[in-house]
Amino acid sequence: MKNDVHKFTKLKPTEVEKYFETSCIKGLTADSVTKRREKYGDNELVEAKKPNLLMQIIHHLDDITSLILLFAVALSAYLALTTDSDWTKAIVIGAIVILNVGIALFQEHSAEKALSALKSMTQQTVTVIRAGEKQVIPTNELVPGDLISLESGDIVPADSRIIKSTSLSADEAILTGESLPIEKTANAMDVAPESLGDSKNMLFSGTAITQGTATAIVTATGMQTELGKIATLLNTTQKQQTPLSKRLDSLTKRLSFVAVLGGTATILIATLFHQETFTESLMFGVSLAIAAVPETLPVIVTLSMAHGVQKMAKKKAIIRQVSAVETIGNVNVIASDKTGTLTQNKMTITKYWPENKNVRTVEKIKGSEKLAKEDKQFLTYLGLSTNAELTTNGKADIGDPTELAIVHLLARFKMTRAECEKSYPRIAEDPFDSDKKTMTTWHKRPDGKYVAIIKGAIDRIPFGKSVEKNKLYDIHDQFAAEALRVLAAGFQVFDSLPAERNDDALTDIQLLGLIGIIDPPRPEVIPAIKAAQKGGIATVMITGDHLETAKAIAQEIGILKAGKIAITGQQLNELDDEEFAAKIDSIRVYARTSPADKIRIVKAWQSHGAIVAMTGDGVNDAPALKAANVGIAMGITGTEVSKNAADMVLADDNFATIIEAVKQGRTVYENILKAVEFLVSVNFAQIFTMVGAIAMGWGAPMTPEQLLIVNVLADGIPGFFLSREIAEPGIMNFSPIKKDTSIWSRGLGKRVAVRSATYIILILAIYVLGRFGLNNNLPEIGTTMLFLVLAIGSMLDIYPIKTRQSITKHAYTNNPALNKSLIFTLLGIVIIALFQPLATLFSIAALNLTEWVIVIVAIFIPTIVIELYKRSQGKIAKS
Repeated sequence: MKNDVHKFTKLKPTEVEKYFETSCIKGLTADSVTKRREKYGDNELVEAKKPNLLMQIIHHLDDITSLILLFAVALSAYLALTTDSDWTKAIVIGAIVILNVGIALFQEHSAEKALSALKSMTQQTVTVIRAGEKQVIPTNELVPGDLISLESGDIVPADSRIIKSTSLSADEAILTGESLPIEKTANAMDVAPESLGDSKNMLFSGTAITQGTATAIVTATGMQTELGKIATLLNTTQKQQTPLSKRLDSLTKRLSFVAVLGGTATILIATLFHQETFTESLMFGVSLAIAAVPETLPVIVTLSMAHGVQKMAKKKAIIRQVSAVETIGNVNVIASDKTGTLTQNKMTITKYWPENKNVRTVEKIKGSEKLAKEDKQFLTYLGLSTNAELTTNGKADIGDPTELAIVHLLARFKMTRAECEKSYPRIAEDPFDSDKKTMTTWHKRPDGKYVAIIKGAIDRIPFGKSVEKNKLYDIHDQFAAEALRVLAAGFQVFDSLPAERNDDALTDIQLLGLIGIIDPPRPEVIPAIKAAQKGGIATVMITGDHLETAKAIAQEIGILKAGKIAITGQQLNELDDEEFAAKIDSIRVYARTSPADKIRIVKAWQSHGAIVAMTGDGVNDAPALKAANVGIAMGITGTEVSKNAADMVLADDNFATIIEAVKQGRTVYENILKAVEFLVSVNFAQIFTMVGAIAMGWGAPMTPEQLLIVNVLADGIPGFFLSREIAEPGIMNFSPIKKDTSIWSRGLGKRVAVRSATYIILILAIYVLGRFGLNNNLPEIGTTMLFLVLAIGSMLDIYPIKTRQSITKHAYTNNPALNKSLIFTLLGIVIIALFQPLATLFSIAALNLTEWVIVIVAIFIPTIVIELYKRSQGKIAKS
């Protein structure tokens, strides 16, 4: 059954009853429920199907680096089967591939487990009337046509048409973004609503009843609800490839091109000019493939991400998608929901005005101060005119957000509604309704007289002649100009109770005063936004709230500054894509927006090359969270739909945590670039050394096993611990890396070129010296000296790479795990060189003292060259 909201809003309750073949009194029969359960299924949202284990493995093998390694495994296995070659190469390279996939799968599983800890373990229930009897059932058993009963504090379990209501209001912020409750009625609407927020006689799944009671007929369940429509949109929104993965793809494509080109040239040269057999030429090809691919880079990237996940978890940012770790570090736009994200989602009285006194700013009044007599009476009367309650047992406070703001103000001054009512017991109440927009309570005073206290919209309270109206409206306008919601209050004293205790009995209302209410910003938001701006990140507010309220909050927290503008969703819809593109950089606030508007805003920024993070907590945020490069949901106030859509969940709902996550993300990204510099420059040196030596007719200067030792043991293991490097000084003072920026930008390409050139010249010189200079054409000596210089030298020069500053004692001591790994790998290389069985296995020859001295001196040359280059380029950061 299609959920036609517009149709149901125009139907009378009796027509809704007839449409669903139910009863407004007795509800559905048991047979009807059974048939409808079979037809419509459970009242649950259906998540997008998750890929099975095989598809997850394939996903982690579809990058070019893994494909090249798989090709090398296959070729090595083929040669092991058809020639005298052993299985060492195939086993080692295959193990690297398996390790990389295993780490990625394990980390994603761990992230999901961490997220599941945030989920509630209680099952939601609802009171339903079936066959004339009230029952409490799980909400997933509801069907269209069910008659349900709701009261203050209940979560609406399904889209429903109100049949009967009393002083009913609902909080629809998770769907509409509107911070204030929406007044509801059972009356049919003459005109179809323009938006969900205007559907006065409908209740929507996932929203909350804040005041009053309701009896309603379920019109839609599960995926047919308005919440379900958003879930459907969510399930069809595709995630995008991360900037880093694109850059690494580009890198590996270039390495692949070099490997294919070099391999082809090597095979042709070896076969045509040096009369090598085809099998020997293939061996050269395998060696070149191993030399070209940094086997441990995917593992290092994954470990860096995993370490970032752990660090962020300690900062209350739970990462659901590992790739989000690096992406968050490069965001240049944060599109944030207002309600509950930038603000506290708690209506708060920030100013009040007792009649004919000065305006009081609440934050300037200490709770311990003794209140003036006028303030005491003002607060007492306000407290008497509320029905809200504060709880002390850990449960949510009960009542309308406006009235909760009043009782929270009382609590600030150590007053309670219950204490007020001891002296002024309530006798009667004329409840609030949307027509008169006021509420009146009647109380007996300590002196035996009676007082009626009325609060509501200023223009709906008939104040007496003694009230100075000009002053009253001046204060009202002053509050409204600050985007405060203004509530007026008054009272009238009676010697005896009137027969009719309603607003008509109030003939001479005295002014009590005014209160100004707003959903205030989170205190940590202002410094967080300043930090974002300093780091080149624009923060954009997207909200369903009114424009003036949104502008006031945005100005207060520093989002809406001079030269920037705020628009409504309607104004946005009036702009075509070209006009929107021209203005997007100047728009910082979007008010009265829909879920579709949010996605359009995110995609518009992305079309400009921006990397966008979208924050939010409501169901209406979920599609945009998924469409963004990084979706960030709130862990405490966020809905399950928004959490499932997000890449990152803030366990503390703290906007400032996002900036901490950005800092950690930038650190992870920089550490990965350091790993690229550390590994790739040696790989380039190996490629050109191999091709050059073969072209000279010397044969391969290193065996595949030696190349694996260098790539996996000497470089790979220390490279793992680059993931643990701390943030460089001032990392948040730089602009984010743009989406289309090459991985070689910011000097990385030059540094790799310098390091590669250093190693090409150095190891070729060492090879020639060991083979021809010190000996009479002994290739095994040249190979051994080359191997030792490359393996040990590339380990030691990790120190100038790990910091952009000059090497100091701190650079050698701030990463103990790296130091331990270097000692371990250095001992491994020395054991291979000196322990005869291993030396024989890896084709290592014994060196004399002179040859060892040359090797020891040569291993420090790359470090010296890199440090000199850093100084020449002025790359040393100033403290």
